[in-house]
Amino acid sequence: MRPLAVTVIALGAAVVGGAIVYLLGATRDDSTSTRPAKVVVGEIDASGTAASAPLPARNGFDPERIYAARAPGVVTLYTYFGGAPPAAHAAQGSGFVVSPDGYILTSAHVITTAGQGTGAGHGAQDVYVAFADGDRVQAHVVGWDLFDDVGVVRVDPADHALRSIPLGDSDALRVGAPVAAIGSPFGNRGSLSVGVVSAVGRSIPSLTSDYYVSDAIQTDAPITHGSSGGPLLDAAGDALGINAQIRTDTGAAEGIGFAVPINAAKRSLRQLIASGRVRYPYVGIETGDLTPTLARHLGVTVRRGALIQTVSPDKPGAAAGLHAGDKVEFFNGAEIRRGGDVLTAIGGRPVRSSGDVARVLVEHFRPGQVVGFTIIRNNHKQTMKVHLALRPAAPSTSP
Repeated sequence: MRPLAVTVIALGAAVVGGAIVYLLGATRDDSTSTRPAKVVVGEIDASGTAASAPLPARNGFDPERIYAARAPGVVTLYTYFGGAPPAAHAAQGSGFVVSPDGYILTSAHVITTAGQGTGAGHGAQDVYVAFADGDRVQAHVVGWDLFDDVGVVRVDPADHALRSIPLGDSDALRVGAPVAAIGSPFGNRGSLSVGVVSAVGRSIPSLTSDYYVSDAIQTDAPITHGSSGGPLLDAAGDALGINAQIRTDTGAAEGIGFAVPINAAKRSLRQLIASGRVRYPYVGIETGDLTPTLARHLGVTVRRGALIQTVSPDKPGAAAGLHAGDKVEFFNGAEIRRGGDVLTAIGGRPVRSSGDVARVLVEHFRPGQVVGFTIIRNNHKQTMKVHLALRPAAPSTSP
């Protein structure tokens, strides 16, 4: 669970650690809430990629070519909550076509009210999609994933010609790579901004749940209100992320933007198309990074891993016998709990930091599976069998 409370204010602004985190669209909802009937027509291919081909390389990063090829696949979403439009409770965001069958990726907070101070939250009653040529058609909500802030809607391919955007590999992204963002900031359709990848692997608070989004992409490409749900594109014109947040002290774009990695969005997309919801595994532990300096201080033989800090009672971790630290102390300016197990692998996959725990669980395992957790306890290696549960909407700890 995040250590700092997140307060959501007007137009999806949230105060976190002294800075303001702005939703770039306007709204969101609980994945267990009542949603419109699921629409599943056709399929994307197994890799999650769409029909359009990557742009052939020419003169490196060429924003003009990227925009010409991909802008027709970027759309503006108009969502209405609480009555037929025009309605007082309305929102605007962005999205992009990912399949010839009409599936469109966006942010969960664009198509739901989750996190907006409206109680439990609910999905939009009406969604309309405006294409680059200005034509507008009605869409249907397929589903949403609040944990990674991913939403999916679908339009009827017979209503408008579709240009889908191919989905890239966000795991291959490197700091310094040039990127382009296309969206509808403040309703200005088809706006292009460019920049570079400022960081990868960020862990940021999800604006639609009590968890963190793993492996978020940080960029200095200017993005702002209404850009939420639009694609972050690489030099080949592949979508590497869904633009989701900005962090600012003034409310203006200040070079700190975040995108949900497209590999996480692919996972959400597949499950939402298949069943209308996304299932995440849950253990009920809270961990911290074990670094070489901390390992020497604690007298631990391994140098990297996830130090278990808390274990929630009556949860899978506790049932499996995982131990949390029980002696609080401060070391190098940070609070730690001494005496807990050091988690070094899950199902044979290495864990070298706290962030790896959620990443490995979500990418490789599902609720209901029994998975071996390799731990170091009193400098002896053990494997504990953990029966993974379904992640709750509001946990006491995470992952």
